Amino acid sequence: MASQPAEGTQSRFMTVGEVAAVLRVSNMTVYRLISSGELPAVRIGRSFRLRSEDFDRYLADRFTKAG
Repeated sequence: MASQPAEGTQSRFMTVGEVAAVLRVSNMTVYRLISSGELPAVRIGRSFRLRSEDFDRYLADRFTKAG
């Protein structure tokens, strides 16, 4: 179940290109993450948008401790 933003707050949406730039991967890699369900996204017209909270959660869930 996805968490909803608190009332009165607005989500910031990122494009596939913005996410790819932050991760330093190709757009196709981001599309694969969306397609596999690993990265939640909403389709608007022919493009996808990703909530910044979902992207932050995706990254936080994948951090590992070294050593």
